[in-house]
Amino acid sequence: MDKVAVVILNWNGEEFLRKFLPTVISNSKNEGVKVWIADNGSTDNSIKYIEAEYPDLGLVKLDKNYGFAGGYNKALKQIDAEYYMILNSDVEVVKDWLTPLIKVLDSDKEIAACMPKIRAYNEKENFEYAGAAGGFIDKYGFPFCRGRVLDRIEQDSGQFDDKTEVFWATGAAFLIRQKLFNEQKGFDEDFFAHMEEIDLCWRLKNSGYKIVCEPASLVYHVGGGTLPNNSSFKLYLNFRNSLYMLYKNLSKKELKPVMFKRRLFDGLAAIKFLVSLQPGNFMAVVKAHKAYYKNIAVLKTKREVLEKKRKKENHDQIYHKSLVIDFFIKGKKLFTDFNF
Repeated sequence: MDKVAVVILNWNGEEFLRKFLPTVISNSKNEGVKVWIADNGSTDNSIKYIEAEYPDLGLVKLDKNYGFAGGYNKALKQIDAEYYMILNSDVEVVKDWLTPLIKVLDSDKEIAACMPKIRAYNEKENFEYAGAAGGFIDKYGFPFCRGRVLDRIEQDSGQFDDKTEVFWATGAAFLIRQKLFNEQKGFDEDFFAHMEEIDLCWRLKNSGYKIVCEPASLVYHVGGGTLPNNSSFKLYLNFRNSLYMLYKNLSKKELKPVMFKRRLFDGLAAIKFLVSLQPGNFMAVVKAHKAYYKNIAVLKTKREVLEKKRKKENHDQIYHKSLVIDFFIKGKKLFTDFNF
């Protein structure tokens, strides 16, 4: 068994592999570390490139695109390591980037996963949208980060260079214990893509474990490599998966009131898209709620299983107010404006 398996899930990402894989390999030569490519049924020349240029690299070939969640679940079943490093193909890593993350997990068995600080590849002084310096959510399931609140992204001036417990670690880059990943049955494949890492982290925290951001490790993320930010399908996945995640993980006390208010927020969002002449986004919200109600029986079964494993209900990393109201009405734009 290797100490760490750095696993890059690839789908038609030959361009990213050519650009970033050499640096990942050269900067991941820690003892006991092996780099893997998990190919999600690519139809470009990704496989040919890997086999020609890196014949000794670990390679898992999947027969089709199973999405982020299913792709990683199926690939990781074929990889044996104490820790899995989940890494997007569009991430640039720096020298010794793994060492601080490994030290975090080695130091405390109650820490299930940890992530590096993430800056934007194309604006290297700024935090990156997908994870910045660690993820949080508000009580209605809207995610934000140290360094990024909704679409407001901060410049990194060292203000979040302290190692801290967070609510979620980004799927762009995080290190997780194999044992706990397997105990949680990995990512929820019904998510397909988007927010599955938040769901996994929430399950881990409900089970009594911690998630940490270690800014001593730094990576740079391109972001939006598979689905562009203006994609209505991406919007659909985010709205739908947020509903899935809330229903599965909220405490019994919070479930009904939070889900009711969340539906109101989504209704307002749908109306805004409609009056803004964005019919695709309007339909994305409608379809997300249709999918949620269609799958409520499945979600109920999942929730019942998770409730039996629950050891903790309240988390300090949840903002127990509305991020949306505080951002748009009260003018809170920076992470430090929010008092937990």
